[in-house]
Amino acid sequence: MINFNIPFQNMIGGLSVGWIVGLSVAGAVLLAGIITVLVLVPMRLWFRSIVSGAHIPMSKLIGMKLRKVDVNKIVLTYITARKAGLDQITVDELETHYMANGDVERVVKALISAHSANMDLSIQTAKAIDLAGRDVYQAVRNSVVPKIIETPVVSAMAKDGIELKVKVKVTVISNMHMQIFGAGEETIIARVGEGVVTTIGSADTHKIVLENPDLISSTVLNKGLDTGTAFEIVSIDIADIDVGRNIGAELDIANAEAEKRVAQAKAEERKSNAIATENEMRAKVQEMRAQVVQAEAEVPKALAKALNSGKMGVMDYYTMKNMQADTAMRKALSGENTEENSTTPAGSIPTGTIRPRPRI
Repeated sequence: MINFNIPFQNMIGGLSVGWIVGLSVAGAVLLAGIITVLVLVPMRLWFRSIVSGAHIPMSKLIGMKLRKVDVNKIVLTYITARKAGLDQITVDELETHYMANGDVERVVKALISAHSANMDLSIQTAKAIDLAGRDVYQAVRNSVVPKIIETPVVSAMAKDGIELKVKVKVTVISNMHMQIFGAGEETIIARVGEGVVTTIGSADTHKIVLENPDLISSTVLNKGLDTGTAFEIVSIDIADIDVGRNIGAELDIANAEAEKRVAQAKAEERKSNAIATENEMRAKVQEMRAQVVQAEAEVPKALAKALNSGKMGVMDYYTMKNMQADTAMRKALSGENTEENSTTPAGSIPTGTIRPRPRI
């Protein structure tokens, strides 16, 4: 008898193995797809956006995930903006600002504050201010609540030479239209300091400024110091004013000391010139004495020559000696200086020396 159950059972077993393998492969693929979707698609954020009434397509979430954008920050910021009534904000604008290294959270906070205060601030302006390096949220706050800028101590001198030290408090509000290109707090401080120095410097005496401190405030405020800045000046108040040094007297003392040194230098110069001239004259005197000594040295030679040639006799020579002796004696008796001249040549009779008259 033929058994038909064995082939049929084998066929059934073969089909079961194939189906099991197929189902296993399909299950693995399905599981991999589910894992991939869970990794790429932030389901919690997607579901949260739907529940919050700020629906974000899943394709945008996947695209941000692939572009390595902080999806959590973008989604939460977008939900916050939509809840605050900022319907003009889109996910693409937030993503673009984030990729430009902007602070999307601070921009949205600034827009919410401006919207609550009925300020006209567009998202393009807010993003531009943030990318310019300014704190857009603080700028919006300063537009509602004025900011006080305190300057360092400004030192200035009145016309009477007295120094005044002034500290100023400047109350400002933000100028949203100039936040991008306008100057900052440093410019305000510098301009206020310049105005204080100008006002004090134009005062005849320091007492006028001490009696009327508001003179500084009114003068500085009327100069339009907030032109071209990111602020509008509300008021300028004098926080403190002190009397400093007497700079005028110190300058006068310094000038007198400088003039004294100049006079001393000129006197030293004249003294040096006089000493140089004196030394030069002494040198000339010595030169003239040398010439006299040289000339007197020729006298004995001339006398000897005259005696040898017979042009002069011995008696004539002694007569000349007698006359010199008489002259020296008269000078001695009259009290004239009889100091012997060291330059008198040998063989000649020194002036002032009295010799006895030779007997003839």
